[in-house]
Amino acid sequence: MEQVSGDTLAAARKVIAVHINYPSRAAQRGRTPAQPSYFLKPSSSLSLSGSTVERPAGCELLGYEGEIALVIGKAARRVGLEDAWSHVAAVTASNDLGVYDLRYADKGSNLRSKGGDGFTPVGPALIPADAVDPARLRIRTWHNGQLVQDDTTEELLFPFARLVADLSQLLTLEEGDIILTGTPAGASVARPGDVLEVEVSAGELTTGRLVTRVEEGTTPFADFGAGPKVDDVQREEAWGSREAAGLPAEVTAAVEPSLSPGLKAKLESVATATLSSQLRKRGLNNVSIDGLQATRPDRRVVGLARTLRYVPNREDLFKSHGGGFNAQKRAIDSVNEGEILVMEARGEKGTGTVGDILALRAQVRGAAAIITDGGVRDYAAVAGLDMPTYFANPHPAVLGRRHVPWDTDITIACGGTTVQPGDIIVADSDGILVIPPAIAGELVEDCIRQEQEEAFIFEMVKQGHSVDGLYPMNAQWQARYEDWKAGRSND
Repeated sequence: MEQVSGDTLAAARKVIAVHINYPSRAAQRGRTPAQPSYFLKPSSSLSLSGSTVERPAGCELLGYEGEIALVIGKAARRVGLEDAWSHVAAVTASNDLGVYDLRYADKGSNLRSKGGDGFTPVGPALIPADAVDPARLRIRTWHNGQLVQDDTTEELLFPFARLVADLSQLLTLEEGDIILTGTPAGASVARPGDVLEVEVSAGELTTGRLVTRVEEGTTPFADFGAGPKVDDVQREEAWGSREAAGLPAEVTAAVEPSLSPGLKAKLESVATATLSSQLRKRGLNNVSIDGLQATRPDRRVVGLARTLRYVPNREDLFKSHGGGFNAQKRAIDSVNEGEILVMEARGEKGTGTVGDILALRAQVRGAAAIITDGGVRDYAAVAGLDMPTYFANPHPAVLGRRHVPWDTDITIACGGTTVQPGDIIVADSDGILVIPPAIAGELVEDCIRQEQEEAFIFEMVKQGHSVDGLYPMNAQWQARYEDWKAGRSND
């Protein structure tokens, strides 16, 4: 394969970088863009494999981000999605380096923070674009020999062809231009003396490892420009988490959870499978409570989580915590209208965690459901209630056989996932999902859009059309869908 050379770098008149494109990175950042957004890096920031990069004097946070770079092979201006990939000549590895110490002065441009000499190493080899499927590439990054990033392009927020087509709407992509396509989770901070390596592969094809060594700068910034400045917010952003940055856990004021009637109605209107699909697109794969059955599989419930934790029975602790108005009874007696009480029972099936009287009390208080990954006593009576209960199995034994009721309204584990007070629970016969409340609004809007598209696809298949190019929709079917949607809105 052809190697990236000085001629390759000289041909790049523009270097364009995408902000967020991998679901894992979006989940880490806590935001998922609806459309791609970009920034420019100067071509003078390009360098070859084996080069050194300087952490500028006085700077603390030199961030690295392993990325796949697209090299434009022929000019692209107002190209369509179906033709966009043909304008890409090759893919290679890149490292989108930058100093967080200067972000405050960039006002969103990233020019000084990410535009330094050597801040965009690329190479070492070029993989021909026509030899690979752009949705089947793998990107890996090593920091001092330790693998820190490993992801694929299978579920990108914005596929590569979309980036090329989108950019070409307003500017001409010229031969040799380079597009950096975003980084997955795992990007962090490098120090002088560190070695960074990035590799892109497609089956047996590989770019080889792009190697960059970090050295300490010795020339201080002059006082006629913005100098380095960092705070804990930038440290957390650069390292990826407060823990990785060596910062203490952040103490935040409690926020009263809420679930507006409008949001609740929208969540009730979309399928659990659709919600699961959109959660996965945001990098959230471990948000289902698994292995439970329902007393009312005909019912669908949406509500805010309240939590209860049981610990394994220890006789002395049951004496001190199991009697009287214990944590179990406090949780039942404080659940409010529309809330869902979720119990952590460690998947222990050898005893009951709730019976008929307490389940009835929860129903009287207006609880939307009870969820436990343990057993249920008095099954026939509990199943006869209007309020659904999700449970592992019936069991006649009392609570104290295996459990001590321990604490309420804390972060717990139930059915293989983590549940926090205030999380939104959606449960029906298809399963139980835990939705972080911060993303619920945008999530359900994307679900509504997805189901509209799927309704169109279903109708087209019913009319006899093949699913090839229809599911998922190519550009031609997308255009027909827009016409179909417009027609429905005018009815």
